[in-house]
Amino acid sequence: MTARIGVVTFPGSLDDRDTQRAIRLAGAEPVALWHKDKDLKQVDAVVLCGGFSYGDYLRAGAIARFSPVMEPLLEQAKAGLPVLGICNGFQILTEAHLLPGTMLRNNHLHFICRDQKLRVENAETAWTSDYTAGQEIHIPLKNIDGQYVADQRTLDALESEGRVAFRYLDVNPNGSNNDIAGVTNEAGNVVGLMPHPEHAVEPLIGTGRTDGLPFFTSILKKLVNA
Repeated sequence: MTARIGVVTFPGSLDDRDTQRAIRLAGAEPVALWHKDKDLKQVDAVVLCGGFSYGDYLRAGAIARFSPVMEPLLEQAKAGLPVLGICNGFQILTEAHLLPGTMLRNNHLHFICRDQKLRVENAETAWTSDYTAGQEIHIPLKNIDGQYVADQRTLDALESEGRVAFRYLDVNPNGSNNDIAGVTNEAGNVVGLMPHPEHAVEPLIGTGRTDGLPFFTSILKKLVNA
């Protein structure tokens, strides 16, 4: 039996079906989770997908953080459940304090949609082990609240502990501190990033490359070999 990876849909989610397809292409079984679910249906990992949950009212991710599904997710993530937050999912993870820092409006105050060059900084997490540290990849990016910020103490800790997972290359598209595109928690089971790996899993879509597929093959291999 293959691994079962849940994908949470909130009101306003956009990329749940794309994420399910990416999981399926990697060889795992996607499991649809609804924001009102009070259990995670015994999945082996969870992805919080991109979109504009609850219309991004108050702040991006601020309302979704209190959805019923987040209660078991918080509990299980702290116990080691692998969780990936993509774009709005990353924002939700910072609002839930599963990842440090927060997201602000892009420094140029415009929505951005582009293929973005990244460098893999940490290839030892549950979601990045099929990459190599220092590898350069291209992943689609689309957001307006994508500027990652944190206080200096937090930034210093992220850098010294190797918890910056991905960094923007060539151009910083949103003013993020230290060119940070994604981070991980101390245990390496929770990862968040603003770019969209689910849009880079087939040659005919996204960047025309498959640079995003290793996110999903990484977690599959970890779960199968556990």
